[in-house]
Amino acid sequence: MGNLKLKGVWNEVKGKAKQAYADLTDDDLLYEEGKEDELVGRLQKKTGKTRDQVVDWLNNL
Repeated sequence: MGNLKLKGVWNEVKGKAKQAYADLTDDDLLYEEGKEDELVGRLQKKTGKTRDQVVDWLNNL
């Protein structure tokens, strides 16, 4: 499994994620340090991707 690397760039990543998936809400993209698994789980439900796919997608935004 990949590691999620969001610290310091989350606002930029969040904007790009909303552009890619217009149905994502601010609640879907709520990022709290230490709760990355919850974020990934919400994004898995919305996008239909696996955990690894979501992590890779976010790291590449």
